[in-house]
Amino acid sequence: MSNTSLSPPQPPEEDDWIHTYHKLLPHWQSQSQSLSQSYQSTIPISISRVNQVDAARLDVEMSAMLKEQLVKVFSLMKPGMLFQYEAELDAFLEFLIWRFSIWVDKPTPGIALMNLRYRDERAVEPRGKVRTGLEGPGLTVAQKIWYCIATVGGQYMWARLQSFSAFRRWGDSEQRPLARRAWMLIQRIEGLYKAASFGNLLIFLYTGRFRNLIERALKARLVYGSPNMNRAVSFEYMNRQLVWNEFSEMLLLLLPLLNSSSIRNLLSPFSKDKASSSVEDDTACPICLASPTIPFLALPCQHRYCYYCLRTRCAATPSFRCSRCSEPVTAMQRHSGVNNLDPKQ
Repeated sequence: MSNTSLSPPQPPEEDDWIHTYHKLLPHWQSQSQSLSQSYQSTIPISISRVNQVDAARLDVEMSAMLKEQLVKVFSLMKPGMLFQYEAELDAFLEFLIWRFSIWVDKPTPGIALMNLRYRDERAVEPRGKVRTGLEGPGLTVAQKIWYCIATVGGQYMWARLQSFSAFRRWGDSEQRPLARRAWMLIQRIEGLYKAASFGNLLIFLYTGRFRNLIERALKARLVYGSPNMNRAVSFEYMNRQLVWNEFSEMLLLLLPLLNSSSIRNLLSPFSKDKASSSVEDDTACPICLASPTIPFLALPCQHRYCYYCLRTRCAATPSFRCSRCSEPVTAMQRHSGVNNLDPKQ
């Protein structure tokens, strides 16, 4: 075996370091740029559609409450005078809500209860590490002013235009073609606006952005004000309130249509003890279910009633039907006499 001597490695030349640095520099820059973009990319967020719709509903309720309190202040003035300026009153209340909420970079009462705020969607650009995706500046001064013009001024002008055209009867005018054309133009604008609002609603339900056309035009998006804060109004209370409102409306609709006597007559064939019911027909008044002190007979069916029960029912309902047989009552007669009385007298 022969011994070979290993020569020590030669140190690199000074130019090799510079050459390697310039060779790897573009690769390092591309990696750092991609890493910074991954940090700065906007996180996709999803805002609850129910919260946004509830915020709009709460703002309407708040405006109605303020209007009710303001109307009470003028309750002692001339009746009907405040009704002439209802559009101005609504515009004034909407302006107050805008002035003390959106103009000072604060959410409206309904938006605040839903833990939401307005964000300028045009200015949301990657400017650093994004943590929650809710970062972003509020509305600009121009956006606030245009928001006021559209929500307060636009609604006021449209309400006044509609009331003025209805008062002048532009739609019924056949002698003034200009007024007729203006009326048709108003109707077409209203139809186009409703169609656009419906289309915006479908887009909102799909994407969860921009509840109305004004927010879409201004690029004012509702986002959560705090990522760790729950909404102030619980679903349980809202569901209970919704059920109660619907139930009360159903009762107000059905109660005038119900008649206790007709329901009793409808259920009488299913009664178990018909003998006791026949005895009750002869001894008790079918209205108050007590023994008549002044018995009267309903003609022509001759069922016995109390005088006051039968008289009040016939006076309240001209076409009153007997509670026993549902036959129309045309007259009333004292049980022990022969004198007939007209129930309308």
